[in-house]
Formats: sequence, C-alpha cells, structure tokens
Amino acid sequence: MKKRLYIITLFCFGIAVAQEDNAVPEMVTDRPDATESPLTVPKGYVQIEAGGFYTSFEENAFKTETYAYNTTLIRYGFLNNFEFRLGWNFEETRFSTNGMEATNVLSGFSPLLAGMKVQIADESGWKPQIGLLGHLYLPFTAGSDYRPETTGADFRFSFANTLSDRSSLSYNLGAQWGNDSPEIAYVYTLAYGFAITEQFGIYAELYGDFPEDSRANHLWDAGLTYMLKPNLQLDPTVGSSITEGQDILLSAGASFRFPN
Repeated sequence: MKKRLYIITLFCFGIAVAQEDNAVPEMVTDRPDATESPLTVPKGYVQIEAGGFYTSFEENAFKTETYAYNTTLIRYGFLNNFEFRLGWNFEETRFSTNGMEATNVLSGFSPLLAGMKVQIADESGWKPQIGLLGHLYLPFTAGSDYRPETTGADFRFSFANTLSDRSSLSYNLGAQWGNDSPEIAYVYTLAYGFAITEQFGIYAELYGDFPEDSRANHLWDAGLTYMLKPNLQLDPTVGSSITEGQDILLSAGASFRFPN
C-alpha cells in the first residue's frame, strides 16, 4: 500500500520471550512499521495503537502531501489466540504546483478497518511463529473525500523468527484489494528488529506490493521504539520509497494496553 498506511501499518518490535504460566506476556505492537506481528493481544485485554504521519511526493513540479492527524487501531483479545481489530484514520491531502498551494484540499475519515487476527503456530527451532490476519474497509464509514464505492479487503500471513536474545526477523505475505479496483496487489514486508536495552529498540524494514496490472512499489522505513512503561510504548519513524511514489515518510505514535 502506498504508505498511506491503510493504516495502519504497525511494527512488532521485540522478541517473544518465555513467560511464567500465570504471567501476562509483554506488550507487542503492530506499529510503527508495516509488518504485522503474528502475536495476538492477551485474552480480555485492550490495546490501543495511535499516532500520526506525514508523506509527500513531488513529480513534474506537482506535489502531493498527506497528513494523518490520527491513526488509531484498537485490538481486543477475544481468545488466547484470537483478537478483533478496528482502525480508523483522519487524513488531509493537499496539492501544490511550483510551490503554489491549490485550494482543493481533501479532508476526512478513511474507511473504517474491521478485522481479526489468529495466532496459528508457535516458533519451534527454524520454524517461525505464524499468524493470519484479515480486514475489510467499509466505504460507508468514510468521509466524502475518501469514500470509495466498493468495500476493500486484505489478508496476510505473518511470520517471526528469533535470531538471538536481542534480535528478530519478522515478515508478511498477503494480498489486498481496494480503491474501487478489481486488481489484486500482492503485498510483502520484511523487518529486522534489535533490542538495544530492555526499553529501547530499533528496526529497519522493506515493504511493498506487486499489483497485477501495474508496476511494483517498494519502500523502506526505520525507527525507534521506547517502552516507557510495561504497557506504554512510544515510537518515531522515518522512511521513503525505493521506486517512485513517496519522497518522505515521517511518523510518530504511542501504544497502550489495559488493564496493566
């Protein structure tokens, strides 16, 4: 997806570690990157992942800038290995030519994301941890400037391998439909995470898609995660495209889980 982030895109930084039988697992988020974690939110817990982002792209003196003032994903652990997901963005898109800003500014909510994630398998040796998630994007929930005529959808398999006590590799494979196009785009992500300390982590990521009838899109991003509290994470991100389509991505956000 053009990193207009359908939102939601989200980094699972960190490594799943063994927990005592009666302990609540450490918080793992689906932001700030595009790679989704195979882990689900623990049963009975609510996790809110929110933030904002800015992207820009200029071609032939025509510039498009997108501001997302609120990207919110709410995750609820319904079972030990199953979660429900709701997400909604409020965005604004501005246009300019040769530095002169146009008056036609787009503003409003994007289609509501409604979906689920199921944790399929735990990591075992070289075999990765595996999850499956899918979403619908409901057009009737969007503002008029961002309302498509048809429902969008996506699904992806999520994988994660522990490389060491401090590092992990996460990757996604899937497909998406949207923007009133019957064309399928096959999506991929690949993210490497490294824990500097128990609170600080860094990551770098490649991601993109392969539409059936148009050119592929490839992007990168990198960022920092800071666990301020066991149930509160902060994150800044920077990125850009490898192919044409995005000159800069800037993003920041926070994730919170309750009860503690």
